[in-house]
Amino acid sequence: IALTLRSTETFGLGSRAAGTATNVGYGIHLSSGATNSFILFADSSPGPSCGTPDCKPGDHVYTGADVLVQTYQLNNGISIQNFCAFSSSSGGWKCVSGTSATISSLDIVFTRPNPVPFMSTNGSYSAPPFSSTAACMALASPSAPGGPYRYISVGSSGQIIANATSCP
Repeated sequence: IALTLRSTETFGLGSRAAGTATNVGYGIHLSSGATNSFILFADSSPGPSCGTPDCKPGDHVYTGADVLVQTYQLNNGISIQNFCAFSSSSGGWKCVSGTSATISSLDIVFTRPNPVPFMSTNGSYSAPPFSSTAACMALASPSAPGGPYRYISVGSSGQIIANATSCP
């Protein structure tokens, strides 16, 4: 998942074309109903409407109208046990489980020119200062050395940590 996040960042910052759409952002989509898979997508919908060369399509949320690049299946008993997003303006961490505020989906989208990711929860993106600024995923593996969980975090600067210490 961490390597796919890094590829997603590279695709988004490099403005890789998605079909006929240019300047698209790329992201991953996690859903509480799909603990054994996640989606890599090109944030191509809605299309650009500003009429300038640097205008970008997308709304930082995965929808059926976006370009599905690939659905990744997790094998060998590995599952996405939990994922969380942090927003200081809306009460801190929101997770699939383990906190009073729950979320059902998380999208992390990278768009050029800045490595700062756009993070949306429950199919809705909020612009700063109400946006999520960090995310974390807890992966469960019954055969992992040193414990059943591994954590991946994404910071507000775009830093991806593949072996984070924990999730909230």
